[in-house]
Amino acid sequence: MPTISMFYGILIKMYYVEHQPPHFHAYYNENKALFDFNGKLLEGNMPVKQLKLIQAWSVIHKEELIANWCLSKENETLFHIKPLE
Repeated sequence: MPTISMFYGILIKMYYVEHQPPHFHAYYNENKALFDFNGKLLEGNMPVKQLKLIQAWSVIHKEELIANWCLSKENETLFHIKPLE
């Protein structure tokens, strides 16, 4: 699963093959979670601080997440999305 962004110890990954709705995976230490492109937690768990960072990042980069989802759907190479600063 390609890593599309990294910030503050959080890894953001995406791949299409598993299921709808469009989403990305976030990893922080032993925590794993799925988010939609509006930052809504769909599955898993994340500490509150990291949850808020991921939500902010996803809102800022929603269009890029959608573009990467479309690329992933076509089995194309995903591009890196700027980290939260």
